[in-house]
Amino acid sequence: MRPYSHIQTPLLDIAYQEWNPAGSRTAVLVHGWPDSPESWGIVADRLAAEGYRVLCPALRGFGPTRFLRADTPRSGELAALGRDLLDFIGALRLRQPVLAGHDWGARAAANACGLEPGIASRLVLLSVGYGTNDPAQALSLAQARNYWYHWFMATPRGAEAVRAHAREFTRFMWDTWSPGAWYAPEQFEEAARAFDNPDWPAVVLHSYRHRWGFADGDPAYAGDAARLTPAPVLTAPTLVLHGGADACNQPATSEGKESYFTGGYERRVLEGVGHFPQREAPQAVADAILKFCGGAAQGAESRNGG
Repeated sequence: MRPYSHIQTPLLDIAYQEWNPAGSRTAVLVHGWPDSPESWGIVADRLAAEGYRVLCPALRGFGPTRFLRADTPRSGELAALGRDLLDFIGALRLRQPVLAGHDWGARAAANACGLEPGIASRLVLLSVGYGTNDPAQALSLAQARNYWYHWFMATPRGAEAVRAHAREFTRFMWDTWSPGAWYAPEQFEEAARAFDNPDWPAVVLHSYRHRWGFADGDPAYAGDAARLTPAPVLTAPTLVLHGGADACNQPATSEGKESYFTGGYERRVLEGVGHFPQREAPQAVADAILKFCGGAAQGAESRNGG
């Protein structure tokens, strides 16, 4: 298992994995739910081999990342995830990294770009359609069925599942969001260790409850949330990768989003791939990122900060 380094931001001690510290360009790869930084391992290896410095932080509530203060609300709201990512970039003094995110990580990366235009040289979103954070959004009945777990977590029984049966609950997502027997048991166990973080249940429950208006947000993020509602137009060149067999977020949820992007936009559907493309088809994901970003890391663009 790759060791973690740590960096402090105003609210968090963020744990992150790193590849190729001397790389000439930087890529920050952000994991989703229910997953961990290890989900990016093969993609990170490939990007590092092509000259990128690669950083994979653990989100608040996951893995070794910890809140610095006991009295900080354990918010999981999406504005907070975006602000955390900006704080991480600032603490490491990164200059216009490539930001790639899966699931929660995609929302964090997009929100970071919405809050601070120009923060990223490129934006890559996996398995998430942009502009789908609004509680009042239209949902097809098929997508509403897929989101059963969101609303389950708004109930006492769902809260108990998260607090007392995290592995059983999250393994069900892995088993049903992608086709076939796509993962080895040890891969799930590696990811599930990130759910042993003492703040994981509170952050997860608040995230999904807040997303649908069942819980108030942390007032500290009210300004950021206002800037992100409705979803702002993004200026970073953006690539969307969506599994054609995604049984969590249907591929249709990322269709027709071109008007949100002014810096260039591409979307690719990976046929036969479910909700975890960087795990299920890591070489295809790495190929797509490298092609979108211009191949191997060269020149001065997006060099690391001091």
